[in-house]
Amino acid sequence: MPQSIFRPRGSLDKTTMLYELIAVVRPGNIAHIKEIATNTGRTILNSKGTIRSLTNWGQFDLPRPTTKHQTQHYTGHYFILQFDSSAAAQQEVKRTLALDPRMIRFSVVKMADKMGKQAGMEGIDGNDGVVRWGKESLLDSSLGLMTSRRAFGQGLR
Repeated sequence: MPQSIFRPRGSLDKTTMLYELIAVVRPGNIAHIKEIATNTGRTILNSKGTIRSLTNWGQFDLPRPTTKHQTQHYTGHYFILQFDSSAAAQQEVKRTLALDPRMIRFSVVKMADKMGKQAGMEGIDGNDGVVRWGKESLLDSSLGLMTSRRAFGQGLR
């Protein structure tokens, strides 16, 4: 019987947190990218975590040329993995990815706690993944700049 990649929300413990992994893999062979994503997901599931989403962004130019394993990289294949897991499982994912020579770069970010708020979010249970913006952009309000509507005398309504 194949193992499902999703677990019911009730199976999470109190130390589970929401993480997002952004990974950049050497481009060329899609089988390598699938294998890295599968192994990462398997590590999370074996530690009683939950995979929320896996998004394949495809191949893009890197922001700047990057040297990894004595090779200069100009492009990379990006994928995003959102998952719930313990801190120990997240550390294991980072260790495994750091040892893989096919990886160019990766970053794991804690998005929310299980029980409390984190960075203005409602926590994992209340997170629907939609970013809600106010009437002004965050940059305009934090720097006190006038928006283009205000500059032309229309103001924000």
